[in-house]
Amino acid sequence: MRHSRRQHRIVLAAFSRLALTTLCTVSLNTLYAVSYAAAEENAEYIELPIDEYDREHWAFLPIEKPEVPKPADSAWRRNPIDDFIEHELNKRGLNPQPQASRRTLIRRLSFDLTGLPPTPKQIAAFESDTRDNAYERLVDRLLDSPRYGERWAQHWLDLARFAETDGFEHDKLRPNAWKYRDWVIDSLDNDLPYDEFIRLQIAGDEIHPNDESALTATRFCLSGPDMPDINLADERRHTVLNELTSTIGEVFLGLQVGCAQCHDHKYDPISQADFYRLRAIFDPAVSLKKDRSLSTLVESFPSKQPSHLMLRGDFRSPGPELNPGVIRVVSWEPNLYSPKPSATTAGLRTALANWLVAEENPLTSRVIVNRVWQHHFGVGLSSTPSEFGVMGSEPSHPELLEWLAATFVQRGWSLKSLHRTIVTSATYCQQSRLAGDATVVERDAWKEAKKLDPRAELLSRYPRWRLEGEAIRDAMLVASEQINWKTGGPGIRPPLPKELVGTLLKNQWNVTEDPSEHHRRSIFVFARRNLRYPIFEVFDRPSANTSCSSRGVSTTAPQSLHLLNSEFSLELSRKMATTIAKEFASEPQRIESAFQRTLGRAPTQEEQREVQDFMSASKATNAEKHAHLCLVLFNSNEFVTVD
Repeated sequence: MRHSRRQHRIVLAAFSRLALTTLCTVSLNTLYAVSYAAAEENAEYIELPIDEYDREHWAFLPIEKPEVPKPADSAWRRNPIDDFIEHELNKRGLNPQPQASRRTLIRRLSFDLTGLPPTPKQIAAFESDTRDNAYERLVDRLLDSPRYGERWAQHWLDLARFAETDGFEHDKLRPNAWKYRDWVIDSLDNDLPYDEFIRLQIAGDEIHPNDESALTATRFCLSGPDMPDINLADERRHTVLNELTSTIGEVFLGLQVGCAQCHDHKYDPISQADFYRLRAIFDPAVSLKKDRSLSTLVESFPSKQPSHLMLRGDFRSPGPELNPGVIRVVSWEPNLYSPKPSATTAGLRTALANWLVAEENPLTSRVIVNRVWQHHFGVGLSSTPSEFGVMGSEPSHPELLEWLAATFVQRGWSLKSLHRTIVTSATYCQQSRLAGDATVVERDAWKEAKKLDPRAELLSRYPRWRLEGEAIRDAMLVASEQINWKTGGPGIRPPLPKELVGTLLKNQWNVTEDPSEHHRRSIFVFARRNLRYPIFEVFDRPSANTSCSSRGVSTTAPQSLHLLNSEFSLELSRKMATTIAKEFASEPQRIESAFQRTLGRAPTQEEQREVQDFMSASKATNAEKHAHLCLVLFNSNEFVTVD
């Protein structure tokens, strides 16, 4: 375990003050506990300076764009990403896999960029497209689709701890929270540069006064849980500000600054004063009213109350007064944070936003390109996307991360450009499983890759991944042709099981009156903080009480039980069967259509035979037989897995 000189100095100071006589038998962790206890007992705070050693950690170093390596065999490559990956693979005696089939690629790319399966017609069109740039044209079509913003907005909303209610006991409604969700979707669809995306969410009201869209963007800051009816207003304010400050550190800097609420960070060179200086930036802008849900930032200018470090993180124990400021270990240029007051604002948040996206800040671009990579490959180049500190994972391909971060900024912070670079690489296009007609040499290479790169961390093949609950629901709606493409507006409330409604307070889930609304995309389903929609919950949707950088992926009995027995699954199975029956007359055609709609391929001869045997043996009506087939396909592992 690595400890900074800061922590060593704290421990040595504790030795001196307490005159310990049995130091040789005291564990290091015990010494830390003693030292912090001593500091608390003295009720005195002394901040240690940042030194060169503190900045030696890889994430705190300035970004320097590396040279692209030149592997011996460049026939496989498509862009510089492949040069970095192949260089690392060759050093370990590994080779990348060949390109996946076109059917696999369009399904992978469609789910990845839009969260939706390709239709049988789209698959057929791509497979028959003989143009050299057919794949690149497919990428552009998907990135230009409005479905792209709906897909990638959900990744951001996980980070933003978005919900349309407050949480806690009463979980009261936030009537206009949905406007922030729609703002995120529109921003991503329009490829708003990421630096501006950040600036608007932190200081949109300062940057563009009287602009409703910019004000909506600042809802990011107050999207966390809140208890409007709490008796102690000071405690509520303290909790909200601390949660906001911690989220800013996690989401934009990839640092767990929240660990410094009560004492200096145990591992990273982040002091308690760093935390409260960062918090002080938002002090004048958080205006809370009893029994009123949080909305947007409203700055009190000039600020009438000073900001303090809270001793031991206790809102009742204000310590030294602090001026607003940023995390020192990230600030290679000490004067880079420089607020410029105007007639209506102190400019504190605008200065923070500018500091976050400044060229001298080494973290912001690293963090976002790692997040984007994570959603394309299942895991980031650093596997701890919101923890770039000492306790985080070092990148598997550090030079590639640096190249991506530097290139991202040079290309104007364009997220779509970053997506395009990643998904057009040969690395992304690799097959994820061994082809059935593989040669002996290919099989031996596959075995070696599985042995030396068992979890595909080195990307010796494309890593398979399972769909999220939202994508599974949307795929079922698309396959059954029941999806409603209407966008925007307040979240819709589809019917819930009676036993689940019984756990809620009155009027907490009033079903949307128009039944056609129930089949809108999952991102438009009402996001209640204390209740996750059933299919989302069983497939690991995170709690909206904290920022989530990486969803868990579990395999549980309730998942299969829900897909097999829920009214939603049964309804869509019947409607899909009815739709297919109207389109095709023969049994083999209907079976093939069911496979194409759900799995994106025709059934094998063995599968066709097994299904027809089932149809012959079953005593159900033809409609019921086909509905059962659709239900089985919805429950197959292949339906919820992307190769």
